[in-house]
Amino acid sequence: MAAQKSAQHAAPGKPAPDSTRRSDKSRRAIYDAALALVVEVGYPKTTIEGIAARAGVGKQTIYRWWPSKADVLMEAFLDLAGQSTGEAGPAPYAFPDTGDLAADLKTVLRATVDELRDPRFEASMRALAAEGVVNEKLGRELVAKLMQPSLDLYIARLRAAQDAGQVRPEIDPRIALEFFVSPLAQRWLQHTGPISHEYTDTLVDYALHGLAPR
Repeated sequence: MAAQKSAQHAAPGKPAPDSTRRSDKSRRAIYDAALALVVEVGYPKTTIEGIAARAGVGKQTIYRWWPSKADVLMEAFLDLAGQSTGEAGPAPYAFPDTGDLAADLKTVLRATVDELRDPRFEASMRALAAEGVVNEKLGRELVAKLMQPSLDLYIARLRAAQDAGQVRPEIDPRIALEFFVSPLAQRWLQHTGPISHEYTDTLVDYALHGLAPR
């Protein structure tokens, strides 16, 4: 009771500080700082200390929430991807099913090219992909949280095509989707060639029609 009176006397009429709001504001500043630094100085030169200074928080605040800069960047990127999803509308993950498998695959892959070339995402995605190669835990988390939802949509669409008689019934959709996804990812990651709508359209045509003479 005495403590309650003391608090009331110290701050009459003022609401108690909202720690949730303060934490969310700090977290958002940390996300923004991590994403900005990766673009400006690259992932190797991005540090927890640099993120903290840029965000205006103590580095212990960051270590209280994340064990490493890779974990900070992962969460910041997932948050950014979530914002982009929200901007895309109420059903951003819907895979088109017009009845034309080739056209639907080309539509999705063209959108993927646009995202891979978007400066908001490119530096962070490259950093996470590279770190995921040497950090198995991060790599698995990247696949589970970011890639698997998209891969599941490819699987569902290919299964629908099987049901419609457009794809042979014995084909494994999980393997088949790699004809489209893996070459694009490799070309983008290793800079083995330009990525474009024309390139992904060609991937679909080669995968669906094969290389043998018709």
